[in-house]
Amino acid sequence: MAMGFFNRLKEGLSRSTQKLGGNLTAVFAHRRLDEEALEELEELLIAADLGPAVAGRVIDGFRRSRFGSEVTDEEVRVALSAEIARVLEPVAIPFAPDPALKPHVALVVGVNGTGKTTTIGKMALQYSRLGLKPILVAGDTFRAAAVEQLQIWGERVGAPVIAGPPNADAAGLAFEALKKAKAEGADLLLIDTAGRLHNKGALMEELAKIIRVLRKFDATAPHSVILVLDATTGQNAIEQVRVFKELVDVTGLVVTKLDGSARGGIVVALAETFKLPLHAVGVGETAEDLRPFSAAEFARGLVGDTVRLVAGAQKPE
Repeated sequence: MAMGFFNRLKEGLSRSTQKLGGNLTAVFAHRRLDEEALEELEELLIAADLGPAVAGRVIDGFRRSRFGSEVTDEEVRVALSAEIARVLEPVAIPFAPDPALKPHVALVVGVNGTGKTTTIGKMALQYSRLGLKPILVAGDTFRAAAVEQLQIWGERVGAPVIAGPPNADAAGLAFEALKKAKAEGADLLLIDTAGRLHNKGALMEELAKIIRVLRKFDATAPHSVILVLDATTGQNAIEQVRVFKELVDVTGLVVTKLDGSARGGIVVALAETFKLPLHAVGVGETAEDLRPFSAAEFARGLVGDTVRLVAGAQKPE
């Protein structure tokens, strides 16, 4: 991970780090690790959105190795960042369009407001810079703002945007876009979708129809279903993954708005709960602020593991 982005990641996670790291310092300034201290630590980790499973494993590890010993907050940070990195490492899988597919069809889903449309624009820009040819589909036809936003990104990227009139049939748009993408030899088809969870039945029907219609043209499509989550929603992101896994076969996650959240720990809970590939995290507005996920750097940034941060800065893993 480039140092420029690593610095932005640390900065973006600063609110989460202050919440977790500040409390660690308050609780563990040269303190004996007894049951009371372990209980406080467990509560602190759960409050930081890491989830009870991760919190429980950290506590068990300390109980086995250091119980009754005096520990510092820095020792706790090092152990905690190692455990977090262990949870995150298996899911740190960048999104990689399959060059054999022409196009690789990615259905991008998520509730309104998570940053779906912006994420599609950023992905299109990044992959076009790598020499790939993307086509975008404005499938959230109920929100004029989403269509306009995608068209602005399309102009910026130099990528075609398939859009229709307000409330147009999203499945029909996706079908036409896939035909066009196939005919033009596009590498990547990114399909925006509606995200009206308050009307789950209608949303399920719409997503199922998009997939059904795509498969009339290409039986293997969509090749990826990427769920975009907003870090500021905290534990609500867990429920969103559950709901969307019911609706569609989610293949990977993108977590946005880490820079606006003190709830970065939710990334750990998501990895622990669902084991889904975490393709990228967003820590700002620019295309460069959406980057492939690095487990080690995220873990260090989250807990404020200063010893490892310095080492990591000199020799990134």
